[in-house]
Amino acid sequence: MLAEERREALLRIVERRGAIKVKEVAEEIGVSAVTVRQDVRDLAGRGLVVRVHGGAMSPTAARAAEAAGPATPRPGSQRGDTFGLIVPPGNYYYPEIIRGVQDAARTHGVRIVLAVSGETLTDNREQVRRLVAAGVDGLLLMPRAGLEPAGTEQWLAGLDIPVVLVDRRAGAYAGRLEQVASDHAHGAGLAIRHLAGLGHERIALAARAESPNTLLIREGYAAACKALGLLEGPEYRIDPTGEPASTEWFEDLVGAVEAGDVRAALVHNDLDAVTLVGLLQARGLRVPEDLAIVTYDDEVAELSDVPLTAVAPPKRAVGAWAVDLMRRRIADPAAPLAELLLRPELRVRDSSGAFPTRGEAT
Repeated sequence: MLAEERREALLRIVERRGAIKVKEVAEEIGVSAVTVRQDVRDLAGRGLVVRVHGGAMSPTAARAAEAAGPATPRPGSQRGDTFGLIVPPGNYYYPEIIRGVQDAARTHGVRIVLAVSGETLTDNREQVRRLVAAGVDGLLLMPRAGLEPAGTEQWLAGLDIPVVLVDRRAGAYAGRLEQVASDHAHGAGLAIRHLAGLGHERIALAARAESPNTLLIREGYAAACKALGLLEGPEYRIDPTGEPASTEWFEDLVGAVEAGDVRAALVHNDLDAVTLVGLLQARGLRVPEDLAIVTYDDEVAELSDVPLTAVAPPKRAVGAWAVDLMRRRIADPAAPLAELLLRPELRVRDSSGAFPTRGEAT
């Protein structure tokens, strides 16, 4: 069936029934829900149907429903797109991304339905199933760290709605998954080049073991050290059970600073860097004189007793671009798939807390 023939058939169904649900009609005529949603958008653009959340109504039925008031049942009430957003629980990193999603959604009249990912892969899949069953037009997904085993990306790519990974990187078998993420490797490189510019030739790395961004930060750190001809410093694994990390995780690093073996470090994340500053001060050590620190995240770096230079991922922009990518995909399902990386910036602070620059040449 040609596209125009299919849309004419869909229009006849809407006129006959007054209202339809996309998922039900897709099964009935043997096409994907994405195809039916695109047909509905085309017909709505011509004024032939009225889009509602999860389906469409004939203009006559829509006018009757509006006149009858809110007591009259109707298959949804949203005239714009509805996107599901799944985020990990309890992490201070994600609220800024969520705010970016909210800002873009308000601008474009998009409704966001939020879900929090569970502890297991089964929980995460159930959240996805619930949102798809509820009729969302697309899915914005931040999988929890450690919950991307083999097959998960293929499963997501096989859904009948578009999926955008948010601040996550799709693998080699991503299928039709799209992504928008901070370029964390680039951000780590900014930190290393900054510390090298201050004369440090051996820079340590202290990073969280459970963070999904640690591998990329480590890659950027190693690449920058190699490019600058620096000897990679020791790596200290932060593996806490809570926020911030217990001071016990920094004992080896503090001991190396006391011995004069480590004079500079990239620390991921801010809360851990602030904890480290306090521990150093308790030992009579100074920042940056005894240890120059660049922290990664810039959520609370300027609130440290010694305001810290930090790499700031563009979190709000990541959220906004995720909404934009989804809107583009829904508007044109045949468009080329996108993998978008946004570069962090280095925010340099001196010991008085001044903020003289907002960037670093690369």
